Amino acid sequence: MARRYDPDRRTRIIDAALTVIAADGIAGLSHRTVAAEADVPLGSTTYHFASLDELLVAALRRCNENFVQALRSSGLFAEEGDAGPGEGDAGQGAEGADLAEELTRLLDRWFAGERGAIELEYELYLAALRRPALRPVAAEWTAEAVALLSRRTDPETARALVALMDGVCLQVLLTGGMFDAAYTRVMLERIVAGGDD
Repeated sequence: MARRYDPDRRTRIIDAALTVIAADGIAGLSHRTVAAEADVPLGSTTYHFASLDELLVAALRRCNENFVQALRSSGLFAEEGDAGPGEGDAGQGAEGADLAEELTRLLDRWFAGERGAIELEYELYLAALRRPALRPVAAEWTAEAVALLSRRTDPETARALVALMDGVCLQVLLTGGMFDAAYTRVMLERIVAGGDD
């Protein structure tokens, strides 16, 4: 019997892994559960991903891409050639307030969407604590977010903004609370202004 050409199989397997993790957590992830969800033979999952860590790396990378794409398309970065550090006071005054406002708006939209998707992303992100194979991918997310924000402010401030947004997201998810946009905007503005407020 001829092998069926299926160029999207790897992508379907990653999508299935995300579905399994969203439903059952990382503890519910196995090649067998992913194969069943993707409706592919078990051998396909092990062909594309020799280990569960390889599959988790691909899943986390997909989540990273989704968030970074949301950041890119948020309106914060209208063009590739936006002024970066040293090309104006992008982090100061009205523009700094605009940056804090836009980041707050982005987080607000993110929390207004499907909460399960955010929980899934953070479950994968935090899995790097116990799974060293995931650490470089988790670091990629931070590095890319910092690089994008560094187009609007200096790299140190960009790192602080990412850390604050990460902390806010974790607190909301872990406490089951609501996202407080007004508080978040004030804190982001303080970081953008250099903590002088």
